[in-house]
Amino acid sequence: QQDEAALRRTLHEQLLGLSKEILVETLEDQDWSNTWRDTFSAMCFGERLWVCPLGEMPPQADAIVVHLDPGMAFGTGTHATTAMCLRWLDVHPPANRRVLDYGCGSGILAIAAHKLAAAQVTAVDIDPQAILATQENARRNGCANAITVLHPDELGAGAVDLLIANILANPLIELAEDLSRRVRPGGRVVLTGILSEQAGDVQAAYQPAFAFAPAVRDAEWVLLAGTRR
Repeated sequence: QQDEAALRRTLHEQLLGLSKEILVETLEDQDWSNTWRDTFSAMCFGERLWVCPLGEMPPQADAIVVHLDPGMAFGTGTHATTAMCLRWLDVHPPANRRVLDYGCGSGILAIAAHKLAAAQVTAVDIDPQAILATQENARRNGCANAITVLHPDELGAGAVDLLIANILANPLIELAEDLSRRVRPGGRVVLTGILSEQAGDVQAAYQPAFAFAPAVRDAEWVLLAGTRR
């Protein structure tokens, strides 16, 4: 049982004073690890990249399919930021590229990158539950041996061709120097988890290292894609 006032204070501190009102609502206890199943169905992102629940196949013969059971980790494709990343990957398949999924959640983006012919995929997250979910989803998709799943502290110093970070604006800004040096010159970065009013600050943090394309927007969310100088 959480104290509502303390919870509000913590959220305001974590969100660094964002002006939007925080609404707290009490919900009946339930099996949260399975509530996603009520609304999760096969979804297409772009031309042929699909995310499907286990045991379900899309109606497209040449579909590239990620089968997913997110468990308690974030990421089914239903959130706008994940959907934007998936659509970006469909348009820019990372064939023969080294990919780092920073903040992997359920592993959805790492698995999609592998199925789009990435040469090497590394997925990292600070949440042990996300690491377990990514490992299990990689196993279900037949790519457990093709995706390296780590805590960020375990990452080596090598640079990648594509870094995707679907986290939050403040961590993205704090990690700008570290994430920038993890992308090779000419490589690409995809950043999201960013609200519209935060996009300028995030882009400014990465601008010294990256040339950015016009921002992609989905309602209140923004995706920034840039090329390493």
